[in-house]
Amino acid sequence: MHPELVAIGEILRAHGVGGEVRVRPLTDRPRERFEGLRRCVVWEPQADERSHHEVSSCRFDRETLLLHLTGVDSPESAGRLVGRLLAIDGREVLPPPPGYFYPWQLAGARVETRDGRAVGHFVGVESGAAQDLWVIADGDREHLVPAVQEIVVEVDVAAGRVVIDPPEGLLDL
Repeated sequence: MHPELVAIGEILRAHGVGGEVRVRPLTDRPRERFEGLRRCVVWEPQADERSHHEVSSCRFDRETLLLHLTGVDSPESAGRLVGRLLAIDGREVLPPPPGYFYPWQLAGARVETRDGRAVGHFVGVESGAAQDLWVIADGDREHLVPAVQEIVVEVDVAAGRVVIDPPEGLLDL
């Protein structure tokens, strides 16, 4: 199952006088993702405001990219897009490399310990100081599990199952 929209970039600011926007990619493979991009959705997720655009040009400038969208032809119209996300239909995501997965592919996966004890269900990822933390819901409780190889020992996307080996006390926090 694919999410309806997947964010692939964040609009940082207007660029120049022709309506281009500077975009911070939100993907590990920006060149592969953006070089063939022909259409996207400019999305404000809080209000779920969406506008569909054709991409008329895209070029890289160091770590960001400069994008021109149809219908955005002035610095003022480009400025109104600042802070919004660029998104694509979830069915258009690049396939993950072998052995990798997208966090949304684990949504609802059951999480259990090595000995088969149910911990809860995967609901998301939070950024931590040292590593990402997986949010595991167990009724009214949530567990934050560090997403490290020593703790997350098995991920089976197809079966919707995650096996963890939590250190003593982690699930009691």
